Amino acid sequence: MTREIVLDTETTGLSPLTGDRVVEIGGVELINHIPTGRHFHKYLNPERRMTEDAFRVHGLSDEFLADKPRFAEIAEDMLAFFEDATLIAHNASFDMGFLNFELEKAGRKALGNTVIDTVTLARDKHPGARVSLDALCRHYGIDSSRRTLHGALLDSEILADVYLELIGGRQVALALVEETTIVVTGATVIAHAAPQRPVPLPSRLDDGQRAAHMALIRTMGEAALWGYYRDDEAA
Repeated sequence: MTREIVLDTETTGLSPLTGDRVVEIGGVELINHIPTGRHFHKYLNPERRMTEDAFRVHGLSDEFLADKPRFAEIAEDMLAFFEDATLIAHNASFDMGFLNFELEKAGRKALGNTVIDTVTLARDKHPGARVSLDALCRHYGIDSSRRTLHGALLDSEILADVYLELIGGRQVALALVEETTIVVTGATVIAHAAPQRPVPLPSRLDDGQRAAHMALIRTMGEAALWGYYRDDEAA
């Protein structure tokens, strides 16, 4: 079983080294590249003023965040949700830098999970193209119309769709071969096909039903699509 968490953070600014803090964390769970519906989402009181530039990005005000928990209060819940899953983020060094900074301030160890950066995946797959989340949504036809402002949970859900396209499309989880190996930055993902019955189930059609079906196909003319699947000898 492959367990992955697609995550995103919103912050008060661009760098924890200048005192900026995390104000929102969102993450969605994938099992074998399929969203399970489980997610993690928290707004946080950063214990400092929001910068105007950051507010224009995500719209989270000092007033809205004033009664929200501090990071140290939710750290245990976040770590329990992440467990040892592979973490996937867009421009992962930004998110991981902030999360590890917050963990250090809370007296916790840095995250040791495998990390996949979808920016790196996108640049490898589409050299020279724009690799912003919005640009990738346009490229893959993913609806991002709800994204009027940045939001950690919404962006995680959208990024999960983008990630699946970057590693080969949604069909990767429904491979019709025995095993498909996909090598991506920082991880090797193996998708297994669903197990097959050792003995196929018998057909529910009897000879009379098959003969009637073939007779109907013959009335459609030679140009009909079903004609390509006609088996006159079997009929």
